[in-house]
Amino acid sequence: MNKFRTITMYFVLVVVTIALLLGASSVARRLDASVKSNHLRFTGEIKNAPVLVTFTTVALGSFRGIVADLLWLRAGALQEKKNYFEMVQLARWITDLQPTFSGATAYLAWNMAYNISVTCSSHAERWRWVNEGIRLIRDQAIEYNPEDPILYKDLAWIFQHKLGNVLDDANLYYKNRLAIQMMNITGAAEPAWKELAAAPADEASFMKKYPLDGPVWKVIQENGFQDFEALYNDFRSRTPAAISGKLKGKLGDNLLKEIATFLRAELLRRTLKLDPRYIVEINEKYGALDWRVPESQAIYWATLGLKRTPGNKDVSLGRLITQSLYESFRGGRLLMVNDRDFNNIVVAPNIALVDAVYNTYGEVHQIYDGGSEYSTFRSARINFIKEAIGILYNYGKFTKAKEYYELLMKEEPHRKREDLEAFVTTQWAEDVRDAGVKKASEVISGLIFKSIFYLIYNDSDAALANERLARYIYAKYAADIGSMERMKLPSYNQIKQVVVEQCMKTFPPQMVLILKAKIAAEQSEKQIDSMLKKVPGLPGANERK
Repeated sequence: MNKFRTITMYFVLVVVTIALLLGASSVARRLDASVKSNHLRFTGEIKNAPVLVTFTTVALGSFRGIVADLLWLRAGALQEKKNYFEMVQLARWITDLQPTFSGATAYLAWNMAYNISVTCSSHAERWRWVNEGIRLIRDQAIEYNPEDPILYKDLAWIFQHKLGNVLDDANLYYKNRLAIQMMNITGAAEPAWKELAAAPADEASFMKKYPLDGPVWKVIQENGFQDFEALYNDFRSRTPAAISGKLKGKLGDNLLKEIATFLRAELLRRTLKLDPRYIVEINEKYGALDWRVPESQAIYWATLGLKRTPGNKDVSLGRLITQSLYESFRGGRLLMVNDRDFNNIVVAPNIALVDAVYNTYGEVHQIYDGGSEYSTFRSARINFIKEAIGILYNYGKFTKAKEYYELLMKEEPHRKREDLEAFVTTQWAEDVRDAGVKKASEVISGLIFKSIFYLIYNDSDAALANERLARYIYAKYAADIGSMERMKLPSYNQIKQVVVEQCMKTFPPQMVLILKAKIAAEQSEKQIDSMLKKVPGLPGANERK
């Protein structure tokens, strides 16, 4: 009887166990389906992680949280002792132990880019720490959490605020290094983005197109490159990146260009995680951005964040896109970099973006605030219109400036209507009083442009008036604000030289010939004046004692 009871008990236990397992399996499937459909994340779900990270999370289980806490305590102690270098490794370990804890990664990155960087006196050291913060989010955290808007927001913010703004004394250094890094990878100030986007999407696609046992690789191997990594590493080892001279004349110019284009695209993807296909999409949506300036990369990461975020909506990312577009319009066209001490840079407004900025403000105003009259997006759009009018007018886009003045009157119907030139003059007076680096640079550059424009059309009085006003604003800015290192402008002559060079590139050929003649005449006149001043006895001559 006892044996029968024992068998019955085991049978019941087996049935109950099977039932519980089936129930647990059913619940797990429903949970998995809910996680997938609602784009939820949990600690145990890790995508795109290296083998070591996956092993660590599985082997330690829940105990990895305790280890991460200990590492956090250690990191805090190291920061107090200003022992920052070990903190980089600790930050990576914390990210590896808790790869989906995006808030922790965002804090660690922000701490490196902001708190630690400013403790360094050397601009190169500061740049190193800002880069470490960028890499932690861009190269690690986003790989583990591709749908988390927090990470994209914080990464875009570092580009837009830390690199793009002027609050850090080393901001010019950051801008130069970023621009030079981009040019070293792409090989040009204005890369052929569509060609880069049309290249194979990855190494596997490239090798499928050019198999290792094919005729192309036979030539490549004969010249010392046994596999793709050898070819790629040789390409990226040069500054700027370039294909080996050994292959020139061996594969044909078109094929060599095609391979070099792919290698540039691959280097861009591996080094900066920028996909040329997305860059083309963004350029087509907003206009041709200058991808050497930090605001463009802020737009890239905020846009990618919206693309990957469930529902494709996030107010913080929308705000970052509008702010970065606004700044790109104001000073998003790079004219000059300094590859020696990295402490000088000249930017100009990217006027081609004006309509894209206005339209984007309108879009986010509707999406996030439902078109409300009291929306912060609406207020920002009105401020943008006011600034756009002055910039467009400064650069001789009078019809477009008038168009935006009419938009302003519609937005603010109670505003007193005045002459367009009077409105711009009032704006200039305010700009001189409250100028920042970008604003001062764009006003000065715009006035120099107008001076050149009037000079070509023989209106010497107007040309002289604009030149004097440009010099006045430059001198006033330098005296009031420009003495601070992070707020300095390049010399007036450098700004003028850059504007003249841009006019030479963009003006019609006949206008360029006139401008060259005017410049030559001006230089000859200066030389004659200089010689006459040295002649003893003539009025104005320098008397020697």
